[in-house]
Amino acid sequence: MTNPSNDPEFQEPAQIRFLRRLVTILTAVMIFGLVAVVTLLVIRLSDRATVLPDNIALPGGVTAQAVTIGDGWYAVVTNTQEILIFDAGSGEIRQRVAITAGE
Repeated sequence: MTNPSNDPEFQEPAQIRFLRRLVTILTAVMIFGLVAVVTLLVIRLSDRATVLPDNIALPGGVTAQAVTIGDGWYAVVTNTQEILIFDAGSGEIRQRVAITAGE
């Protein structure tokens, strides 16, 4: 038996040629899309570095229960049912918010 693709007179049908090219193009597009998605994820996830100060000076007898970071500020939820909002640059308290029980 001989392989028909080795036959010099064998011609590939136009539909098969089109299908082969279409699969090749779609594979290239999928590879490009995957590279683009991974690149965008790396850029977006490494874009912002959250920076907390080395130490936070809390008022006497107060301990922190939770910390959150905003743009130019950070907040500390304390064991005395208060939220202390600090300036990120100076470390000074901007605002104190009392936590009350909701109904």
